Amino acid sequence: MSITVRRLQSRAALSNESLDAVLSPIEREAMISAASEKLEEFLEILRIDHQNDPNTRGTPGRVARMFVDELVRGRTVAPPSLTDFENRHAYEGMIITGPIDVRSTCAHHLMPIRGEAYVAVLPSPNGKVLGLSKYDRVVDHFAARLQTQEELVQQIGNHLWENTAPTGLAVRISAVHMCRTHRGVRAANGRMVTSAYFGAFLEDASLKNEFLRECASLEVSR
Repeated sequence: MSITVRRLQSRAALSNESLDAVLSPIEREAMISAASEKLEEFLEILRIDHQNDPNTRGTPGRVARMFVDELVRGRTVAPPSLTDFENRHAYEGMIITGPIDVRSTCAHHLMPIRGEAYVAVLPSPNGKVLGLSKYDRVVDHFAARLQTQEELVQQIGNHLWENTAPTGLAVRISAVHMCRTHRGVRAANGRMVTSAYFGAFLEDASLKNEFLRECASLEVSR
């Protein structure tokens, strides 16, 4: 086992938590290589001839790279930088953005989660306003992990609340889980809705209601 792979193993973390350091390109390639070897063993256990079958030849390497570079990318890279702008006119009204695409992977069965996120912010009149595209990047960052939806919505909310200091914040995710639609009960619609509220949204029910009405309006207008 190489020194690089041993270092990677020593930095293990929970499935939806960041590693303790961003992976270097060498470490990333080492992780892909080690994962590819294990996936070869996995296919062999299933008695799939990945060496001679043209459909699965090279599949272990492709799947390993997909996981490291895409499905769990949010654990191995730094969070996106948050570009903000001066709140020059002391705007205090609600800002709602969405639907934001959510593409994640269920930590329980490694099946896709696909849905939409909505974020509402009550900016501080003396603070700053975050650029809209940054909400999309934050959602994508935390979704690129092995997730449960109830933890995903909280992670997104915690990051925005701690790093942008608004007066209030609300996050809602509505998503379909393939672990429910493609296995087990094979439900026709495996949709789940989760929300997280911070600041003024915890104290004022009318703000929550306005946020939920706007989410419903944005869903209909898609």
